[in-house]
Amino acid sequence: MLGTPWHVIMRFLTEERNDRPEQSLQLTNKSSVFYHAAMSSSTERFEVALNTPAGRVTAVLDVAIGFVPVTSIVPVARRLGEDMLKLEEARVREQGEPVSCQMGCAACCRMLVPLSPPEAFALRDYVAGLPAERQDRIRSRIDEIDQRLISHGLASSLREIAETVEAIPDEELDPVNRAYYALRLPCPFLENEICSIYEARPAACRELLVTSPASFCDDMVNNQVVPVPVGVRIGTVLGLLWSTIKSEPPRLIPLPMALEWAERHAHEASQRWSGAELIDLLLDKIWRVLSHEFQVRGQTPPS
Repeated sequence: MLGTPWHVIMRFLTEERNDRPEQSLQLTNKSSVFYHAAMSSSTERFEVALNTPAGRVTAVLDVAIGFVPVTSIVPVARRLGEDMLKLEEARVREQGEPVSCQMGCAACCRMLVPLSPPEAFALRDYVAGLPAERQDRIRSRIDEIDQRLISHGLASSLREIAETVEAIPDEELDPVNRAYYALRLPCPFLENEICSIYEARPAACRELLVTSPASFCDDMVNNQVVPVPVGVRIGTVLGLLWSTIKSEPPRLIPLPMALEWAERHAHEASQRWSGAELIDLLLDKIWRVLSHEFQVRGQTPPS
C-alpha cells in the first residue's frame, strides 16, 4: 500500500516517456467532445464525455482561452478527476465496501505526497493569496519539516527527486519513500488533524480513499490497506502535460519541497500557452491514461 501514489505515478510517467504509446493505445472518447461558441471571447465551453472503467463521466467545462498560465488547467483537471473518482466510489459501495475515510482521519497526511509542476505552481499561488499570518505558519512548519529531513539525511534526496531529469527506478525511490513515512511527519498544511488547504489540496490527496478499516491506516506498511481504485491519476496527467509543453522528462515534486521548487522555477510559471491547446492536451493525456487503465483491468472500452 505504501507505494501508492508515488510508485504508480512514477511508473506510468516513465512508461509513457519510454514507450510513447501513441500507436499502441486506442485514444477513446475523442468524438464526445463538443465546443460551444456562445461563451464570451475569453472563455470557451467544453462538453466532455469520458468512458472510464467505472462508467461514463459527462461534464460541462468553462475554460479560459487566449494565452494563459499552465495553472489555469489545474482546476479543470481536478474537476474531471473528482467526477471520475465518484464513479469508482459508487462502484465499491455497490460491492458492499463503503469508503472509511472521514474528516479528522489524517493518517495519510504523513505520507510522501507527489505534485506535478502545474500543481506546485498552483499551490504557490494559493498560499500567496492567504493572509500573512497563515503564510507565516505554513512556512514555519515547512522549515521545521526541512530541519527534520536534514537531520535524517532525506532533504537532499527529496530535492534531487524534484529536480532530476532522469526516471527514478523503484529500487531507488522505495527506500526514500519508506524512510519519509517512518518519520510520521505531519503535512505542513495540516492543522489540528484537518487539511487547511482542502480546496487546493493536491490531486494525490484527493485520490487516496480506502475501504479497509480506518485504523489500518495508522500503519500502512504492515496493515493490509485497501484503496479505492483510481482510473486516472490527475498528477500523472498534469505531469505528462507539463512534460509535453516543456519538452522535458516528466517530474513529480515532493510536497514539502513544492513551494521552494515553485519559487525557484517561477520564470516557468510566468510563461503562457494557448488555453485551447492546453485543454486539448489535457484531454489527450486523460484518454491515454484511461486507455492504459482499461488494458490493466482487462476491460474493453465502450465503442
